Amino acid sequence: MAPSKQEKAPPYSKDEKVLCFHGDLMYEAKIMEVKIEPGKKAEDAQYRIHYKGWKASWDDWVTQDRIRKLTEDNKLLATQLATQARMRAPGAKGGAKKIGTKAAGSEMSSARGSEERAAASTSFAGRGPRRGRDFELETEEAFHARPSIKLIIPDVLKAFLVDDWENVTKNMQLVPLPHPKPVTKILEDYTAYEMPKRPVDSSHGDILEETLAGLKEYFDKSLGRILLYKFERPQYAEVHKKCNSADPDFQGKAASDIYGAEHLCRLIVSLPELIAQTNMDQQSVNRLREEIVKFSTWLSKHAEDYFVSSYETPSTDYSDKAKN
Repeated sequence: MAPSKQEKAPPYSKDEKVLCFHGDLMYEAKIMEVKIEPGKKAEDAQYRIHYKGWKASWDDWVTQDRIRKLTEDNKLLATQLATQARMRAPGAKGGAKKIGTKAAGSEMSSARGSEERAAASTSFAGRGPRRGRDFELETEEAFHARPSIKLIIPDVLKAFLVDDWENVTKNMQLVPLPHPKPVTKILEDYTAYEMPKRPVDSSHGDILEETLAGLKEYFDKSLGRILLYKFERPQYAEVHKKCNSADPDFQGKAASDIYGAEHLCRLIVSLPELIAQTNMDQQSVNRLREEIVKFSTWLSKHAEDYFVSSYETPSTDYSDKAKN
């Protein structure tokens, strides 16, 4: 007889060393006890957690969504979350005001048309943007209480973003299209890397899939609205025309099948502004931040595989058209 679901082992075990969320931060901890209520599934197990270096009075019963495996990637994530918390603290050097919406979005993303961000935003959770009347009725307190997502972009990606900005706006060059490693390929490769690390039959795998699907949808819907510099718009118009033609390299394809890491990074630094315009709850925002930080860290480690090595110089006719 096949074992019942109740007999299936929980994803975490007694005495296992893990990382556990306490508020917005993760701490190293040890599982002291595992408890499954009668009739409940293994994934519904309760874990008594003891935080390393904390008094036993801080021991807590938590579910698996608060726990992460003690891996190098998750340790790095814990460090980044702690750094974010210090930067947000009152009086901190380069504090919350500097890492708020405008800073996180950067001057480069603002130059692409911040006035269009409201029209482009949708929710990763599938809940649409706030309606206009919601904004009209919001009090100042409600405005400041909107969910926010503070992202620390890896230095490697920052460097690529600066180079990208200079190549397009200063050197008048373009990313060759279709991209040899489009956004869909990047997300597929990251899924293949990250999914095996998630506990089987747990919500962690579902969260990963939902986040990446949402990132792809955001990219497809926002590329033409907020992710292009003025010099790239004629190229985008040509691509759009080819997608509706018989050209095998473009026919029927979405933006995420044609554009790559350069434009995806522009989206990532724009996320704080986009998320602030949705009605996602704070818990969902925290989870999204965790997933995006993990993805950004992975992409920074494999940047050479996904960013183009050189931009192309368009014809004089194109340059004249783009400038006018």
